[in-house]
Amino acid sequence: MSFKKTARADEAVRTASLEAVANSIYQGDCVAAMNALPAGCADIIFADPPYNLQLEGDLRRPDNSKVDACDDAWDQFASLEEYDRFTREWLTAARHVLKDNGAIWVIGSYHNIFRVGVALQDLGFWILNDVIWRKANPMPNFRGRRFTNAHETMIWATKSRDQKSYTFNYEAMKAMNDDLQMRSDWHLPICSGHERLKDENGDKAHSTQKPESLLHRVLLSSTNPGDVVLDPFFGSGTTGAVAKKLGRKYIGIERDPNYVRLARKRIADVTEIEAEALAVTRSKKSEPRVPFGTLVERGMLQPGQILTCASKRHRAKVRADGTLVTADATGSIHRIGAHVQGLDACNGWTFWHFQSANGLVPIDILRQSIRAELM
Repeated sequence: MSFKKTARADEAVRTASLEAVANSIYQGDCVAAMNALPAGCADIIFADPPYNLQLEGDLRRPDNSKVDACDDAWDQFASLEEYDRFTREWLTAARHVLKDNGAIWVIGSYHNIFRVGVALQDLGFWILNDVIWRKANPMPNFRGRRFTNAHETMIWATKSRDQKSYTFNYEAMKAMNDDLQMRSDWHLPICSGHERLKDENGDKAHSTQKPESLLHRVLLSSTNPGDVVLDPFFGSGTTGAVAKKLGRKYIGIERDPNYVRLARKRIADVTEIEAEALAVTRSKKSEPRVPFGTLVERGMLQPGQILTCASKRHRAKVRADGTLVTADATGSIHRIGAHVQGLDACNGWTFWHFQSANGLVPIDILRQSIRAELM
């Protein structure tokens, strides 16, 4: 694992190659560092920027004990105008490092996410979803003057409206959700217990550490093994830790040297998952196309061979050019399948069967064997 150790991230990366910047953490200003990185070096960006919480005074529990809330200097801005200026600067730099087929995730709360959304749209990004992280164990509202703030919002956006492609592992998300389409509200716990990193005094090492389960779902849904994930607000390194575990590469930018040290140690302790276990469920559309004629060319089906439906009610004969013929029609496996049933359409791969030693078998079995060779 290679790391750049410098207080000036822009100097470290300005002349670095794309290969050299992967799996590195840069200490310094995120805008300067991203502008100095090679253009289009990131497949995806996950950004957890300051929320500008605008806290007024200490937050206390009913027993008057102080809540360890986020009161860090990096989360404080003099005005909304200053925060907007900061947001546009880092998002502009993010466009520089993002590939033209890449995407960005930004997480925030009601304090900032709406302003971030406007900036994203003004800069040309195209919003795909807003995903609600519904916290299974949110912090109570101790003052009792508002609803308990039990969620945060993530915006998922492509680089432009005209973008032709981006990664979305739809079938993998459906499989993760017990074969139900994954929704845009994610019910996950906050970072706590053994996952919460502690400093030498036993206190929280980072006030806004995100749970690994959240990043696991983000990266599994919208990246592939080997992709580069850039996090301009790296903090304690959650993005890098999950990226390494899932076989992705990462680029982290963080200005606080204490967080950089914490993240380096954390990521060094991560064990990568074996490549075979990283494969995700793919959609049928992403599989290699295999024409029916290929089965005939390969000798898996013979010209003159009879195909039938599962009930043997309908029959058709295979021709040398990969078409089927019946008493009154000739055409593709799909057209003839629809014709014999009096339908407008038919999936010929599952409708037509051939006789094997084990009985009738769908011709799709033969297609899948060829696909396995091509994958």
